[in-house]
Amino acid sequence: MHLVKIFTLVTLAALGTSCTTTGGVRQSAGPETVPNEKALAFPPPGGPAIVSVVERKHKDDVEQTISLATSSSVPGQNFLKVQFLGGSGSNPGLGSTPYAMISESAISREMAATIPGVRLARSATFVQNSYGPFGYASGQSRAGDTCVYAWQQIQAGQSAPVEQRNFSMVQVRLRLCDAQANERQLLSTVYGYTIAGGFENEALNLYGAPRGADALLGRPGDPIYPDAGGYRNGATPIGYEARPVIRPAIVTRQTTVQPQAVTVAAPQAIGPRVPLPDPQGGAPQAGVMTAPARIPGQVQPRTTGTNGTIVPSPDCIGDAATNAACRR
Repeated sequence: MHLVKIFTLVTLAALGTSCTTTGGVRQSAGPETVPNEKALAFPPPGGPAIVSVVERKHKDDVEQTISLATSSSVPGQNFLKVQFLGGSGSNPGLGSTPYAMISESAISREMAATIPGVRLARSATFVQNSYGPFGYASGQSRAGDTCVYAWQQIQAGQSAPVEQRNFSMVQVRLRLCDAQANERQLLSTVYGYTIAGGFENEALNLYGAPRGADALLGRPGDPIYPDAGGYRNGATPIGYEARPVIRPAIVTRQTTVQPQAVTVAAPQAIGPRVPLPDPQGGAPQAGVMTAPARIPGQVQPRTTGTNGTIVPSPDCIGDAATNAACRR
C-alpha cells in the first residue's frame, strides 16, 4: 500500500516538472531572404533589376542567389549566383561545401537545368572582365528569346596555390534570357556586374594589389593632353593666327509705295439728235440736225447744215438769245 502511494507521488512530480520546463526556440538552419542592399554582387547600372536575394550559409562558405528581372518565355528565373568559399559562414550545422573545379560536364548539367529547352553553344573566344577570364554559352529559343549562361572562378592572387584550392575563391554563375535583347546586350551584364563582398584576411584579396599612379605624372618632357589625340603628329597644330571678326552685313528691305492711278470718268454719251422745231412755229426742216448739248463753261460752235443754213444753239433760243456767244 505504501509502495502505491510512493509511485503516485513520483508520477505527479514528474508531470509537474515537465509542464514547467522552459527553453528557447531555435530556427532551423537553411536559406533565408535578405534585403537587396545586402547582396554580395550587383548587376551593372541600368539593370536587370534585383528581385530578391536568398542567402545560404554553411560552415566555411556563403552563397547567395540574386534573382533578376526576367522578360522571357523560357521557363526559369534570371539570376546572378555568387559563392564565397573559404570564409566563415557562421553556420557549422550545415557543414562545408566541397570544392569542385569547373568542368565541361558540370557546366553542361547546370545549363540544362537552368535554361531548359534551349540549345546553347559555347563560345571559343577568350574573354575577360575586371575580375579575370570567364566563359559563356549562348543560344536562342524557338520563340526567338536570346539566352546567355556565363561562369567565372575568381582566385586570390596573394595566397599560395595550395591555399587557393580550398580558400579565398569566388564562384560566379549568371543566367540571362530576354525576349528583346541580343547576345551582345546580355553579355554586357557579365562585363558590368560588381562583387560587393570580400574576405577579411588581407592575404585572401581577390582583386589584386591596387595599381600605382601613371609614370608620366610629373615627369618633364611628357605632356598630358585633355583628349586622346592631343597635338602630336600634326593632327592639331599648336598656335593660331588672330583673325578679324567679320560680321555679316545687315540687309534692310525698303518697301516702295506705288501711287495709285487716278481714274477719270469719261463724259457720258449724248443721246440721239432730234430735229428742232422752227422758231417761227413751223415744222422742222428736212436734213437739219441739232447740235450736241452745250457743256457748261465752254462755247459751243455754231452748226451748219448741209445747205449752208446756220442753226442756232439751244442756248440761243428764247431769253438766252441775248447771250454774247449767240451774236457771233
